[in-house]
Amino acid sequence: MKEAKTLGELKKSGYSVLTTREEMRKNLVHCLETDQRILPGIIGYDETVIPEIENAVLSGHHMVFLGERGQAKSRIIRGLVSLLDERIPIIQGCEISDNPFAPICRACRRRLEKEGDALPIEWVDRGQRYGEKLSTPDVSIADLIGEIDPIKVAEGRYLADEETIHYGLIPRTNRGIFAMNELPDLTEKVQVGLFNLMEEKDVQIKGYKIRLPLDVVIVASANPEDYTSRGRIITPLKDRFDVQIRTHYPRSIKDEISIMEQEAAPLSQRSQTVHVPQFMKEVMAQMTFEARKSNEINQSSGVSVRVTINNYESMISNAEKRTLRLKEGEVVPRISDLHALLASTSGKIELEYVGEDKKEGELVEKLINRALSKVFDQYFSLNSLQKVIDYFNSGWGVEVSDAMPSQDYLEGIKEIPGLKEAIRSLGTLESPALLASATEFVLEGLHLHQKLNKEVQGGRITYGK
Repeated sequence: MKEAKTLGELKKSGYSVLTTREEMRKNLVHCLETDQRILPGIIGYDETVIPEIENAVLSGHHMVFLGERGQAKSRIIRGLVSLLDERIPIIQGCEISDNPFAPICRACRRRLEKEGDALPIEWVDRGQRYGEKLSTPDVSIADLIGEIDPIKVAEGRYLADEETIHYGLIPRTNRGIFAMNELPDLTEKVQVGLFNLMEEKDVQIKGYKIRLPLDVVIVASANPEDYTSRGRIITPLKDRFDVQIRTHYPRSIKDEISIMEQEAAPLSQRSQTVHVPQFMKEVMAQMTFEARKSNEINQSSGVSVRVTINNYESMISNAEKRTLRLKEGEVVPRISDLHALLASTSGKIELEYVGEDKKEGELVEKLINRALSKVFDQYFSLNSLQKVIDYFNSGWGVEVSDAMPSQDYLEGIKEIPGLKEAIRSLGTLESPALLASATEFVLEGLHLHQKLNKEVQGGRITYGK
């Protein structure tokens, strides 16, 4: 359809302006009827968070998302923009994207009265109808709602004239979605101004107030600990949010791995072909799961999915360095690459008790070992590896390292009885690099089950009895 340029053309086209809530509801109904996902790329929320969002949109509610860091709150909020129409008409040049049929600002009302059907209009994309602000203690009423513009006063307008206002972020997001991240970090004064705008639809600036019936869906995010009467949120503002939606971390290893693979730096950007065995992916995800239930970590601050993503990237990078130095053609991470996880984990977890007896490095190693042990048990029983255990019990040993060429592992696979069969049970592992990774996984698993001794010297690891 040809886009109208004036109000008269818009009327002739039969275009009907919907409120933001009506618009989002209409587009959600279409998604539900055609079985389309409303938030593609959001994993693990199909049975929990997304149904609650759908209910909120159908009801026309303001939403607040409660959850610890790294639970996709910001991504979900930004994804709601897809429920807006692709383009809508506004009065040309209006600071608050006024509806051409029913403007709310005084300047546009005056223009409509003067120009009538000749009133020029323009069309804006859905992306321009989204506003966002990170809540910090220095955010002011002027930032969010507006302030008297001294230049407009100097031009001769009265101080109490509505047109002296320089509109803030929320009015400038009129007919759209406005997001407040970490809502409780706003000062009480600003929180009061915000709920007044949400409920009473008036703006109080410098001792006078004006009616400003904005058409805005306000969405916020907060940490659950702060969003309580004992936290930093005022009760009346809580009451203005119609629904409270609780996010969570992935509840299955499969979902954690899917997010990890989706969000990690593309493997195609690496210098060589990358193959990450499934058991190594599971170790990455399981390690984060172990961290989320560890009593040595402050769980109120959360353990983000970013831990899994960054650990995955660090592990691959360590393997890539080896591949480049040894001039091998395939990047495959091994257990001996997991020392690289210390740097990518330490800054993302908070120890429950800090002291000389608690060191992050030891905790990270403990988490890795727990994860390795659990993943190993999913693939093997100790009885199935009895031949391998007997070989080492007879006095033999083997040395591995993150700098050892993959070919050097092949001899050990041939010599150690039962090892080849064990590796075969892990899946199709044809290349030397994949076989080397599987070998280290088996040996480390046996060590963690106290069937093999392990000595570490520099980058070398020796397994034996």
